[in-house]
This record gives sequence, C-alpha cells and structure tokens, in this order.
Amino acid sequence: MKKIYLVIWEALEVILVAFLPLFVSYHFLARPFLVQGASMEPNFQTGNYLVVDIISYKFGNPERGDVVVFRYPGNRSLYYIKRVIGLPGERVTLMSGNIFINGEVLKENYIPSYVETDAFDETDFLLGEEEYFVMGDNRSSSFDSRSWGPLGKNDIVGVVKMRVWPPLEIYKDSQ
Repeated sequence: MKKIYLVIWEALEVILVAFLPLFVSYHFLARPFLVQGASMEPNFQTGNYLVVDIISYKFGNPERGDVVVFRYPGNRSLYYIKRVIGLPGERVTLMSGNIFINGEVLKENYIPSYVETDAFDETDFLLGEEEYFVMGDNRSSSFDSRSWGPLGKNDIVGVVKMRVWPPLEIYKDSQ
C-alpha cells in the first residue's frame, strides 16, 4: 500500500514540475497566437505562429509601431493583431492616403513600398487617456480603429515579440 502512495506522489511531483512552469508562463509571461487573415500582410500571414509578451504592458505602455494582440472591443472573445499608430492624447488624422499624428505625416518604415496604404476615408480621431489607434499593415483588408474607433489599453493582451513559425521567417527577420 505504501508503494502505491509513493508512485502516486512521484507522478504528482513529475506533473507539478512539468506543468507549473507552463502554467505560470502562459498566464503571466507569454502566450502563443496564430495569425488568421490578411490584415497584417506582408509582415504577418495566415498560419504564422507568434509569441506574445503579456507582461511588458503591465509595467509600461504600448509604443507607436508595436504590433499588438488585443480583444476586439465589440466582442471580447475575438482576438486581433494590429499595429499601434496613435498614442493617448494624440490627434490621428487620415487624409489623402496619409496618416497625420498631431498634424505631422507618420513615416511607416515597417511597410514595404509596394504595399498600398491609402485605402481609407478622410477622418479624424482625438484619443483619450489610455486609448490607442491601431491599424493593419494591409489597409485594404483590415478591420481596425478606422471602423470601430480607439482601442482601450485594457483590451490589449500583449506585444508580439517573436515569430516561431514558419522557421525560415524567423531567420529572415533577425537579419
């Protein structure tokens, strides 16, 4: 009888040692995310598997250009991936195929020159405290802040830190 308890105890120890780090990592440090859709092409495509850092924004704030995963404000069970364009307190103006931040044209070096980025109507947003303006890199195929308005910081899950699949793109990005 004592041997059975020892076997059960050892099995519980193995399970604890194996799964506790995964539990802590998933709930407090990083989460996996699978890209679905064309809104972030060509930088991220359907099927890309990403690691999302969920702890950084607990101690800091998103920065312009960060690629974030967030809960869609209209249905918090849906997760989207977009790029931070506007920061709290800024005026974001979309006009003539350009994005203006407080009256100055935003330079978007992260989007290749062959990608069309002028797929939007003229509009103007004044962001409040803890509000962000997010857009997909592939503007003609993106459902983003242009459609549903600013994103609250509390909806942001985390920042994309690494692409783990496909493996050849990991190498390409690190050059």
